[in-house]
Amino acid sequence: MKTIRIASGLGFYGDAWAPIRAAIEHGDVQYVCSDHLAELTLAILQKDRQRDPSTGYAKDLIPMLAELWPLAAARGVRFVLNAGGLNPQGARDALVQLFKKRGWQAKIAVVTGDAVLDRIDALQQSGESLAHMDNGQPIDTVREQLVFANVYLGARPIAQALDQGADIVITGRVADAALFLAPMLHEFGWRSDELDKLAQGIVAGHLLECSGQGAGGNFGSAGAWQRMPDFAHIGYPIAEVSEDGRLFITKAPGTGGRIHFHTVRQQLLYEVHNPHRYVTPDVVLDMGELELRDAGPDRVEVVGAKGHRAPEKLKLVAGYQNGWMGHAVVGFSWPDALSKARAVADNIQQQLRDKQMPHDEVCVEFLGHNVFLGPHASPPASEDDINEIWLRMAVRTPDKRVADGFGRLFPWLALSGPPYMGGFHGIEPASQLLGLWPSLVRRETIEPHIVVDVQEVA
Repeated sequence: MKTIRIASGLGFYGDAWAPIRAAIEHGDVQYVCSDHLAELTLAILQKDRQRDPSTGYAKDLIPMLAELWPLAAARGVRFVLNAGGLNPQGARDALVQLFKKRGWQAKIAVVTGDAVLDRIDALQQSGESLAHMDNGQPIDTVREQLVFANVYLGARPIAQALDQGADIVITGRVADAALFLAPMLHEFGWRSDELDKLAQGIVAGHLLECSGQGAGGNFGSAGAWQRMPDFAHIGYPIAEVSEDGRLFITKAPGTGGRIHFHTVRQQLLYEVHNPHRYVTPDVVLDMGELELRDAGPDRVEVVGAKGHRAPEKLKLVAGYQNGWMGHAVVGFSWPDALSKARAVADNIQQQLRDKQMPHDEVCVEFLGHNVFLGPHASPPASEDDINEIWLRMAVRTPDKRVADGFGRLFPWLALSGPPYMGGFHGIEPASQLLGLWPSLVRRETIEPHIVVDVQEVA
C-alpha cells in the first residue's frame, strides 16, 4: 500500500528551519509543508506592503529555500508553503529571481483567490452580510478602514498544483491543516466523500502545523519539560500516512524533543474549541473517537478520526485600521518598586486627562508582577520583596498626534517623580494599529475565483 511521509515546516513567521533540514536529510520525507501565517501575521505583512507594494509575503521564504532547496531537489522533496501571505505572486517573483541567480530549476506554483478586498461590495450585493462572526456587528462600521480581506481556502487547489507537477506551491491564506492534506489528495486521490480519510489527513496536518510544539516544545506537564531532551536540536514532527488513512507521527532520528502519547495529545487539543466539530474547508473533523497509541520510540499511531461534510461557508478574516498606539517602558528598583510604578502609572493617566488627549484605551502592565496573570496576580508579601519592576504603558487612540506625544509624558518624571526612575526606553514613534474582522462567506462565491498558476524556472 502506498505510503508518504510529510515533514512539518515552520510553525510561524520567523521560526527556525534547521529542523526541516534534518527531516530532509534523515527523515525520508517526500513533502515539507510550512505554515508561516497567523491572523496577526497578516497585519504585520500589511504594514510591510504599505511601505513597499512588492512585499506583503513572509520574507523568511527566500533564505529558507536558499538553504534547503539544493538538499530537497536532490531527494525529490516538494514544498507547500503559505508564505505568500498577502502577495503570493510577489513571493514567487522573489523566489524565481533567487532560482535564476543560482541556476536552479523548478516548477513553482501560486494559488490565488483568497484575497477579496476588491470584491467586498460585490459579495454584499450577492447577499453576503460579512457581519462579525462573534458579535454580529455589520461590516459597514469598518468598511472604509479595511486594508485586507482574505478567505481561508482548502487543500484542493494545492493538490491541483501538485497534480500539474509543481515542486513548490506558494499560497496565501489557506487553512493551516489544508497545507498538509493537499499532498495526500494528490498522492492518494481521496474523493470529497471519503470523509474519514479526509479527517485523518486533517488530524495529521493539525499535529504538524506548529513545528516543534508537536514534538515536545511548550510541553506543559509539571516538570516534564525539564526532561525533554535537546531542545537546541529539536526535531519537527513527521506524518507517515498510508492510502487507507493509517497515520503515524514520528520525527527524524537523532533529533531532540519527544514524540509520545502525551506530546501528541497536547498538540491535538491545541486551539480546539469543540473536539467533536473542528471545522476546516475540506471536512468537519470529529475527534471524539480518536485513539493515540505509542508504537515505538518517537512513534505514535493515530486512529479513529471521523469526518462530516465540509461546511457551506468559509471563514473570512479582514484587517482594518484601528487607531494608533503610543508606548513607553520605564524601570524602578528596590525599595518600593511596585508602588513607584503604580504611582507613575496614575500620574501618566492623570496627565492624559489634564491635557485632554483623546484615547480609547490605556494598557498598564507591571513587568515582573502581573503581565501574565493580570488582575489574578497575587499581591507580593511585601513591597521590599520585589527587586525591580518595569512599567509598560500603551495608549490606543484615533489621533496619531496623541500617540506620538504619549512618550513625552514620561521623561520629566526622572527628576520630578518617585525615586529612582531609571532605564527609560525612550520616546517611540506611533504605531498604526490594525483590527481583525472575522466573518463567514458562502464558498460558492469564492471557489470559482481560485486560480492555480504553475511557472517553470529553467
